[in-house]
Amino acid sequence: MIHFIKGILDTVSENQIVVENQGIGFEIMVPLSVVSALPQTGNDVKIYTYMYVREDCQQLFGFLTKDELAMFKLLITVSGIGPKGALGILSVMDADALRFAILADDAVSIAKAPGIGKKTAGKLILELKDKMDFEQAVEGVLDQGAAGGAVSHDAGSAANEAVQALVALGYTGAEAMKAVKKVDVMPDMTVEDILKAGLKNI
Repeated sequence: MIHFIKGILDTVSENQIVVENQGIGFEIMVPLSVVSALPQTGNDVKIYTYMYVREDCQQLFGFLTKDELAMFKLLITVSGIGPKGALGILSVMDADALRFAILADDAVSIAKAPGIGKKTAGKLILELKDKMDFEQAVEGVLDQGAAGGAVSHDAGSAANEAVQALVALGYTGAEAMKAVKKVDVMPDMTVEDILKAGLKNI
């Protein structure tokens, strides 16, 4: 199997790129999140890939991180969700936001993906919830503080509680996570401080 392809970014379209490696152009299907994060064509790029093989076709699907690739592989284990459906989901939310949406039973956010209805989103949550880790889901919230230092464990716990509090207030898991993610979480901030700052971001 092809784990990743490193080469020159040759072509970029809405949901597909071509990466040239040793004179061969690899056509790779990608989510919109990857397209928006790519360098200019002509630059080097590294894409983590998954090869999907059927009797009538072979396709490469690609991502910029191993985490996105791992989430894609999980999504396609859900009955009713194929590679294109999984790509659509990862186009509307990143791996961290999706992980949290699953844990928060947030079918509404997941159903915003093209071709994914509320019923399918609910099924996805049911099948994948036990495979999710809450601490990992909110890891993205624990970004670097304003001074560039790592956020303390206490501040991290406060951020987790702030996310949960926003969900309890009626916001979706994805909305809550995005709001707290924008806060520069400092070591001395309380849950209330983070919650107030997060609410300003909604």
